[in-house]
Amino acid sequence: AQALNSTFHFQVGDFKRLPYPEKVKLEQTKPIATEAICLAQSDWDSYERSRDFKALPFLTACSEPTLEYSYTVWITKNRDEIGKMKHLEEENNRLFIDAYGLADELTPEVPIERITLTVNPAYRYGIKKTEEERDTRFREDSMQGLVSYAIGCMMGRYSLDTQGLIYAHSGNKGFDPSRYTSFPADDDGIIPLTDTEWYDDDAANRVEEFIAVAWDALHLEANLNFLAANLSPQKGEGSRDTVRRYLCDSFYKDHMQTYKKRPIYWLFSSGKQKAFQCLVYLHRYNESTLARMRTEYVIPLTAKISSHIEKLENDKGGSGSAAEIKKLEKEIKNLHKQQTELTEFDEKLKHYADMRIPLDLDDGVKVNYGKFGDLLSDVKAIHGKAV
Repeated sequence: AQALNSTFHFQVGDFKRLPYPEKVKLEQTKPIATEAICLAQSDWDSYERSRDFKALPFLTACSEPTLEYSYTVWITKNRDEIGKMKHLEEENNRLFIDAYGLADELTPEVPIERITLTVNPAYRYGIKKTEEERDTRFREDSMQGLVSYAIGCMMGRYSLDTQGLIYAHSGNKGFDPSRYTSFPADDDGIIPLTDTEWYDDDAANRVEEFIAVAWDALHLEANLNFLAANLSPQKGEGSRDTVRRYLCDSFYKDHMQTYKKRPIYWLFSSGKQKAFQCLVYLHRYNESTLARMRTEYVIPLTAKISSHIEKLENDKGGSGSAAEIKKLEKEIKNLHKQQTELTEFDEKLKHYADMRIPLDLDDGVKVNYGKFGDLLSDVKAIHGKAV
Protein backbone atom coordinates (compact mmCIF):
# COMPACT_ATOMS: atom_id res chain seq x y z
CA ALA A 1 0.00 0.00 0.00
CA GLN A 2 2.85 2.42 0.78
CA ALA A 3 4.32 1.84 -2.68
CA LEU A 4 1.07 3.07 -4.21
CA ASN A 5 -0.07 5.63 -1.68
CA SER A 6 1.88 6.60 1.43
CA THR A 7 -1.09 8.33 3.11
CA PHE A 8 -4.14 6.92 4.92
CA HIS A 9 -6.37 7.87 1.97
CA PHE A 10 -6.46 4.73 -0.15
CA GLN A 11 -8.87 5.63 -2.92
CA VAL A 12 -10.69 3.74 -5.68
CA GLY A 13 -7.96 4.61 -8.11
CA ASP A 14 -5.37 3.05 -5.83
CA PHE A 15 -7.31 -0.20 -5.76
CA LYS A 16 -7.44 -0.21 -9.55
CA ARG A 17 -3.67 -0.01 -9.66
CA LEU A 18 -3.25 -3.15 -7.56
CA PRO A 19 -1.98 -6.11 -9.61
CA TYR A 20 -4.74 -8.61 -10.25
CA PRO A 21 -4.17 -11.80 -12.23
CA GLU A 22 -6.57 -11.97 -15.14
CA LYS A 23 -6.10 -15.73 -15.30
CA VAL A 24 -8.17 -16.17 -12.13
CA LYS A 25 -11.76 -16.40 -13.26
CA LEU A 26 -14.71 -15.50 -11.03
CA GLU A 27 -16.49 -18.70 -12.01
CA GLN A 28 -13.59 -20.61 -10.48
CA THR A 29 -13.14 -18.69 -7.23
CA LYS A 30 -16.71 -17.71 -6.36
CA PRO A 31 -18.03 -21.27 -5.70
CA ILE A 32 -15.01 -21.94 -3.46
CA ALA A 33 -15.60 -18.76 -1.45
CA THR A 34 -19.34 -19.38 -1.19
CA GLU A 35 -18.91 -22.93 0.11
CA ALA A 36 -16.17 -21.90 2.55
CA ILE A 37 -18.39 -19.14 3.96
CA CYS A 38 -21.26 -21.61 4.42
CA LEU A 39 -19.00 -24.04 6.28
CA ALA A 40 -17.65 -21.28 8.53
CA GLN A 41 -21.14 -19.95 9.27
CA SER A 42 -22.46 -23.42 10.09
CA ASP A 43 -19.50 -23.98 12.39
CA TRP A 44 -20.10 -20.69 14.23
CA ASP A 45 -23.81 -21.39 14.59
CA SER A 46 -23.07 -24.74 16.25
CA TYR A 47 -22.30 -22.91 19.50
CA GLU A 48 -24.68 -20.97 21.70
CA ARG A 49 -22.60 -17.79 21.57
CA SER A 50 -23.95 -17.37 18.01
CA ARG A 51 -27.09 -15.29 17.61
CA ASP A 52 -28.28 -17.87 15.06
CA PHE A 53 -27.67 -20.88 17.32
CA LYS A 54 -30.44 -23.46 16.90
CA ALA A 55 -29.59 -26.47 19.03
CA LEU A 56 -26.67 -28.68 19.98
CA PRO A 57 -25.55 -30.36 16.72
CA PHE A 58 -24.93 -33.72 18.38
CA LEU A 59 -28.36 -33.57 19.98
CA THR A 60 -29.90 -33.47 16.51
CA ALA A 61 -27.17 -35.49 14.76
CA CYS A 62 -29.11 -38.73 14.75
CA SER A 63 -31.97 -40.60 16.37
CA GLU A 64 -29.76 -43.12 18.15
CA PRO A 65 -30.51 -43.67 21.85
CA THR A 66 -27.11 -42.98 23.37
CA LEU A 67 -25.25 -39.75 23.95
CA GLU A 68 -21.94 -41.37 23.05
CA TYR A 69 -23.20 -42.55 19.67
CA SER A 70 -24.71 -39.15 18.88
CA TYR A 71 -21.40 -37.53 19.75
CA THR A 72 -19.48 -40.00 17.56
CA VAL A 73 -21.76 -39.25 14.57
CA TRP A 74 -21.15 -35.52 15.09
CA ILE A 75 -17.37 -35.99 15.30
CA THR A 76 -17.42 -37.92 12.00
CA LYS A 77 -19.38 -35.07 10.39
CA ASN A 78 -16.91 -32.54 11.81
CA ARG A 79 -13.94 -34.36 10.32
CA ASP A 80 -15.63 -34.40 6.94
CA GLU A 81 -16.23 -30.63 7.13
CA ILE A 82 -12.67 -29.94 8.29
CA GLY A 83 -11.37 -31.97 5.35
CA LYS A 84 -13.73 -30.16 2.98
CA MET A 85 -12.58 -26.74 4.23
CA LYS A 86 -8.95 -27.80 3.91
CA HIS A 87 -9.57 -28.87 0.30
CA LEU A 88 -11.33 -25.57 -0.51
CA GLU A 89 -8.55 -23.44 0.92
CA GLU A 90 -5.87 -25.44 -0.87
CA GLU A 91 -7.74 -25.27 -4.18
CA ASN A 92 -8.10 -21.53 -3.75
CA ASN A 93 -4.37 -21.25 -3.04
CA ARG A 94 -3.55 -23.31 -6.12
CA LEU A 95 -5.57 -21.04 -8.39
CA PHE A 96 -3.82 -17.89 -7.19
CA ILE A 97 -0.36 -19.47 -7.06
CA ASP A 98 -0.75 -20.54 -10.68
CA ALA A 99 -2.13 -17.16 -11.70
CA TYR A 100 0.77 -15.25 -10.13
CA GLY A 101 3.35 -17.74 -11.33
CA LEU A 102 4.55 -18.59 -7.82
CA ALA A 103 4.63 -22.36 -8.10
CA ASP A 104 8.39 -22.40 -7.43
CA GLU A 105 8.03 -20.31 -4.26
CA LEU A 106 4.76 -21.35 -2.61
CA THR A 107 2.75 -24.51 -2.05
CA PRO A 108 -1.04 -24.67 -1.81
CA GLU A 109 -1.02 -26.96 1.26
CA VAL A 110 -2.68 -25.61 4.42
CA PRO A 111 -1.63 -27.10 7.80
CA ILE A 112 -4.53 -28.61 9.73
CA GLU A 113 -4.06 -26.12 12.59
CA ARG A 114 -4.73 -23.28 10.13
CA ILE A 115 -8.23 -24.52 9.32
CA THR A 116 -10.08 -22.01 11.49
CA LEU A 117 -13.20 -23.95 12.42
CA THR A 118 -14.22 -24.24 16.06
CA VAL A 119 -14.91 -27.94 15.56
CA ASN A 120 -11.26 -28.41 14.55
CA PRO A 121 -9.35 -29.43 17.71
CA ALA A 122 -5.97 -28.77 16.07
CA TYR A 123 -6.93 -25.12 15.48
CA ARG A 124 -8.81 -24.74 18.74
CA TYR A 125 -6.12 -26.11 21.05
CA GLY A 126 -2.93 -25.93 18.97
CA ILE A 127 -0.62 -28.69 17.79
CA LYS A 128 1.58 -28.79 20.90
CA LYS A 129 -0.89 -31.26 22.36
CA THR A 130 -1.13 -34.75 20.91
CA GLU A 131 -4.13 -35.68 18.78
CA GLU A 132 -5.46 -37.79 21.64
CA GLU A 133 -5.12 -34.90 24.09
CA ARG A 134 -6.89 -32.54 21.69
CA ASP A 135 -9.73 -35.00 21.13
CA THR A 136 -10.14 -35.51 24.88
CA ARG A 137 -10.24 -31.76 25.50
CA PHE A 138 -12.77 -31.29 22.70
CA ARG A 139 -15.01 -34.02 24.11
CA GLU A 140 -14.85 -32.47 27.59
CA ASP A 141 -15.69 -29.01 26.24
CA SER A 142 -18.56 -30.49 24.26
CA MET A 143 -20.04 -32.13 27.36
CA GLN A 144 -19.74 -28.83 29.22
CA GLY A 145 -21.65 -27.31 26.31
CA LEU A 146 -24.32 -29.98 26.73
CA VAL A 147 -24.75 -29.04 30.41
CA SER A 148 -24.97 -25.37 29.43
CA TYR A 149 -27.66 -26.14 26.85
CA ALA A 150 -29.56 -28.21 29.42
CA ILE A 151 -29.46 -25.23 31.80
CA GLY A 152 -30.74 -23.06 28.96
CA CYS A 153 -33.68 -25.41 28.45
CA MET A 154 -34.41 -25.35 32.20
CA MET A 155 -34.42 -21.55 32.13
CA GLY A 156 -36.64 -21.39 29.05
CA ARG A 157 -33.98 -19.79 26.87
CA TYR A 158 -34.12 -22.88 24.65
CA SER A 159 -36.60 -25.71 24.19
CA LEU A 160 -36.37 -29.32 23.07
CA ASP A 161 -39.60 -28.76 21.14
CA THR A 162 -38.44 -25.85 18.95
CA GLN A 163 -35.00 -24.90 17.69
CA GLY A 164 -33.49 -21.48 18.27
CA LEU A 165 -33.80 -18.82 20.93
CA ILE A 166 -37.21 -19.09 22.62
CA TYR A 167 -37.23 -16.52 25.41
CA ALA A 168 -34.90 -13.52 25.82
CA HIS A 169 -37.26 -10.71 26.75
CA SER A 170 -37.35 -8.86 30.06
CA GLY A 171 -38.92 -9.36 33.47
CA ASN A 172 -40.43 -12.75 32.62
CA LYS A 173 -43.11 -10.88 30.64
CA GLY A 174 -44.74 -12.94 27.93
CA PHE A 175 -43.11 -16.15 29.10
CA ASP A 176 -45.14 -19.05 27.68
CA PRO A 177 -44.76 -22.41 29.52
CA SER A 178 -46.63 -24.21 26.74
CA ARG A 179 -43.56 -23.94 24.49
CA TYR A 180 -41.70 -26.45 26.66
CA THR A 181 -43.71 -29.66 26.51
CA SER A 182 -41.00 -32.33 26.20
CA PHE A 183 -38.83 -30.84 28.90
CA PRO A 184 -40.69 -28.23 31.00
CA ALA A 185 -38.93 -24.98 31.75
CA ASP A 186 -38.54 -24.02 35.39
CA ASP A 187 -41.57 -22.16 36.68
CA ASP A 188 -39.61 -19.26 38.22
CA GLY A 189 -36.22 -19.28 36.47
CA ILE A 190 -34.42 -20.05 39.75
CA ILE A 191 -32.22 -23.17 39.61
CA PRO A 192 -30.45 -24.27 42.84
CA LEU A 193 -26.84 -25.49 42.64
CA THR A 194 -26.01 -27.37 45.84
CA ASP A 195 -23.54 -30.07 46.82
CA THR A 196 -26.35 -31.88 48.65
CA GLU A 197 -29.71 -32.86 47.20
CA TRP A 198 -31.87 -30.45 49.19
CA TYR A 199 -34.35 -29.77 46.35
CA ASP A 200 -36.13 -32.02 43.88
CA ASP A 201 -35.77 -29.41 41.13
CA ASP A 202 -32.10 -28.54 41.59
CA ALA A 203 -29.76 -28.36 38.60
CA ALA A 204 -28.30 -31.85 39.04
CA ASN A 205 -31.70 -33.57 39.13
CA ARG A 206 -32.94 -31.57 36.18
CA VAL A 207 -29.83 -32.38 34.10
CA GLU A 208 -30.62 -36.05 34.70
CA GLU A 209 -34.21 -35.42 33.61
CA PHE A 210 -32.96 -33.61 30.50
CA ILE A 211 -30.71 -36.52 29.49
CA ALA A 212 -33.60 -38.97 29.99
CA VAL A 213 -35.79 -36.90 27.65
CA ALA A 214 -33.21 -35.91 25.01
CA TRP A 215 -32.06 -39.52 24.55
CA ASP A 216 -33.74 -42.87 25.17
CA ALA A 217 -34.48 -43.16 28.89
CA LEU A 218 -33.61 -46.87 28.74
CA HIS A 219 -29.97 -45.83 28.29
CA LEU A 220 -30.00 -43.19 31.02
CA GLU A 221 -27.22 -44.77 33.08
CA ALA A 222 -24.91 -45.18 30.09
CA ASN A 223 -25.61 -41.61 29.01
CA LEU A 224 -24.97 -40.21 32.49
CA ASN A 225 -21.75 -42.22 32.69
CA PHE A 226 -20.52 -40.82 29.38
CA LEU A 227 -21.39 -37.28 30.44
CA ALA A 228 -19.75 -37.62 33.86
CA ALA A 229 -16.64 -39.28 32.44
CA ASN A 230 -15.97 -36.03 30.58
CA LEU A 231 -16.57 -33.67 33.51
CA SER A 232 -13.35 -34.46 35.39
CA PRO A 233 -14.70 -37.21 37.67
CA GLN A 234 -12.92 -37.95 40.93
CA LYS A 235 -11.79 -41.44 41.87
CA GLY A 236 -14.63 -43.62 43.14
CA GLU A 237 -17.26 -40.99 42.34
CA GLY A 238 -20.61 -41.98 40.85
CA SER A 239 -21.85 -40.26 37.70
CA ARG A 240 -24.59 -38.31 39.48
CA ASP A 241 -22.12 -37.09 42.10
CA THR A 242 -19.74 -35.94 39.37
CA VAL A 243 -22.48 -33.99 37.60
CA ARG A 244 -23.60 -32.41 40.88
CA ARG A 245 -20.06 -31.43 41.83
CA TYR A 246 -19.40 -29.96 38.37
CA LEU A 247 -22.56 -27.87 38.56
CA CYS A 248 -21.83 -26.71 42.09
CA ASP A 249 -18.12 -25.94 41.66
CA SER A 250 -17.26 -25.43 37.99
CA PHE A 251 -20.26 -24.64 35.79
CA TYR A 252 -20.31 -20.92 36.51
CA LYS A 253 -16.59 -20.55 35.75
CA ASP A 254 -17.20 -22.10 32.33
CA HIS A 255 -20.29 -19.95 31.79
CA MET A 256 -18.30 -16.82 32.60
CA GLN A 257 -15.65 -17.82 30.10
CA THR A 258 -18.18 -18.61 27.37
CA TYR A 259 -19.90 -15.25 27.75
CA LYS A 260 -16.71 -13.23 28.35
CA LYS A 261 -17.65 -12.14 31.89
CA ARG A 262 -21.11 -11.01 30.77
CA PRO A 263 -23.18 -13.97 32.05
CA ILE A 264 -26.82 -14.50 31.15
CA TYR A 265 -27.35 -16.84 34.10
CA TRP A 266 -26.44 -15.10 37.36
CA LEU A 267 -25.07 -17.00 40.34
CA PHE A 268 -26.52 -15.96 43.70
CA SER A 269 -24.32 -17.42 46.43
CA SER A 270 -24.35 -17.38 50.22
CA GLY A 271 -20.53 -17.43 50.34
CA LYS A 272 -17.48 -19.67 50.67
CA GLN A 273 -19.35 -22.52 52.36
CA LYS A 274 -21.79 -22.68 49.43
CA ALA A 275 -24.67 -23.30 51.79
CA PHE A 276 -26.96 -21.98 49.07
CA GLN A 277 -26.32 -21.23 45.43
CA CYS A 278 -28.74 -20.72 42.60
CA LEU A 279 -28.78 -19.56 39.01
CA VAL A 280 -31.25 -16.92 37.85
CA TYR A 281 -31.85 -16.26 34.17
CA LEU A 282 -31.22 -12.57 33.51
CA HIS A 283 -34.20 -12.28 31.14
CA ARG A 284 -36.65 -13.89 33.58
CA TYR A 285 -35.57 -11.92 36.64
CA ASN A 286 -38.29 -9.59 37.93
CA GLU A 287 -38.93 -7.53 41.05
CA SER A 288 -40.34 -10.50 42.96
CA THR A 289 -37.54 -12.95 42.12
CA LEU A 290 -35.52 -12.36 45.30
CA ALA A 291 -38.58 -12.67 47.53
CA ARG A 292 -39.46 -15.96 45.85
CA MET A 293 -35.86 -17.15 46.18
CA ARG A 294 -36.07 -16.50 49.90
CA THR A 295 -39.47 -18.04 50.61
CA GLU A 296 -39.23 -21.04 48.25
CA TYR A 297 -35.59 -21.96 48.73
CA VAL A 298 -33.56 -20.19 51.43
CA ILE A 299 -35.98 -20.33 54.36
CA PRO A 300 -36.93 -23.99 53.72
CA LEU A 301 -33.22 -24.85 53.43
CA THR A 302 -32.57 -23.40 56.88
CA ALA A 303 -35.08 -25.83 58.34
CA LYS A 304 -33.70 -28.74 56.31
CA ILE A 305 -30.15 -28.13 57.54
CA SER A 306 -31.31 -27.91 61.17
CA SER A 307 -33.23 -31.16 60.79
CA HIS A 308 -30.26 -32.89 59.19
CA ILE A 309 -27.91 -31.74 61.95
CA GLU A 310 -30.31 -33.21 64.51
CA LYS A 311 -30.37 -36.51 62.62
CA LEU A 312 -26.58 -36.67 62.46
CA GLU A 313 -26.32 -35.92 66.17
CA ASN A 314 -28.63 -38.87 66.84
CA ASP A 315 -26.57 -41.07 64.51
CA LYS A 316 -23.41 -40.05 66.34
CA GLY A 317 -24.94 -40.89 69.71
CA GLY A 318 -25.95 -44.33 68.53
CA SER A 319 -22.68 -45.17 66.80
CA GLY A 320 -20.09 -47.45 68.34
CA SER A 321 -17.45 -46.77 65.69
CA ALA A 322 -14.80 -44.16 66.43
CA ALA A 323 -14.15 -43.65 62.71
CA GLU A 324 -17.84 -43.14 61.98
CA ILE A 325 -18.21 -40.73 64.91
CA LYS A 326 -15.28 -38.68 63.62
CA LYS A 327 -16.81 -38.58 60.15
CA LEU A 328 -20.18 -37.49 61.55
CA GLU A 329 -18.58 -34.79 63.70
CA LYS A 330 -16.85 -33.36 60.64
CA GLU A 331 -20.10 -33.31 58.68
CA ILE A 332 -21.94 -31.69 61.60
CA LYS A 333 -19.25 -29.04 61.89
CA ASN A 334 -19.51 -28.21 58.18
CA LEU A 335 -23.29 -27.99 58.41
CA HIS A 336 -23.05 -25.58 61.34
CA LYS A 337 -20.78 -23.37 59.22
CA GLN A 338 -23.27 -23.51 56.38
CA GLN A 339 -26.10 -22.75 58.78
CA THR A 340 -24.33 -19.61 60.01
CA GLU A 341 -23.55 -18.51 56.47
CA LEU A 342 -27.14 -19.13 55.35
CA THR A 343 -28.55 -17.04 58.21
CA GLU A 344 -26.36 -14.08 57.22
CA PHE A 345 -27.27 -14.53 53.57
CA ASP A 346 -30.98 -14.61 54.38
CA GLU A 347 -30.74 -11.28 56.19
CA LYS A 348 -29.08 -9.64 53.19
CA LEU A 349 -31.47 -11.34 50.79
CA LYS A 350 -34.48 -10.00 52.71
CA HIS A 351 -33.04 -6.50 52.54
CA TYR A 352 -32.64 -6.60 48.77
CA ALA A 353 -35.93 -8.44 48.25
CA ASP A 354 -37.75 -5.63 50.05
CA MET A 355 -36.16 -3.13 47.66
CA ARG A 356 -37.82 -4.87 44.67
CA ILE A 357 -34.93 -3.97 42.40
CA PRO A 358 -35.84 -3.51 38.73
CA LEU A 359 -33.44 -4.17 35.86
CA ASP A 360 -33.03 -2.16 32.68
CA LEU A 361 -31.50 -4.56 30.18
CA ASP A 362 -30.42 -1.63 28.02
CA ASP A 363 -27.90 -0.78 30.75
CA GLY A 364 -26.10 -4.07 30.11
CA VAL A 365 -24.92 -6.87 32.38
CA LYS A 366 -22.07 -4.91 33.95
CA VAL A 367 -24.31 -2.19 35.39
CA ASN A 368 -27.19 -4.45 36.43
CA TYR A 369 -24.94 -7.03 38.08
CA GLY A 370 -23.78 -4.43 40.58
CA LYS A 371 -27.27 -3.76 41.97
CA PHE A 372 -27.33 -6.71 44.38
CA GLY A 373 -24.41 -6.07 46.69
CA ASP A 374 -22.48 -9.26 47.41
CA LEU A 375 -25.46 -11.58 46.91
CA LEU A 376 -23.99 -12.43 43.52
CA SER A 377 -20.79 -14.34 42.83
CA ASP A 378 -17.82 -12.73 41.02
CA VAL A 379 -19.15 -9.19 41.40
CA LYS A 380 -15.70 -7.64 41.05
CA ALA A 381 -14.89 -9.61 37.88
CA ILE A 382 -18.16 -8.57 36.22
CA HIS A 383 -19.13 -5.20 37.69
CA GLY A 384 -15.56 -3.98 37.89
CA LYS A 385 -15.29 -3.49 41.62
CA ALA A 386 -16.27 -5.16 44.87
CA VAL A 387 -19.63 -3.98 46.18
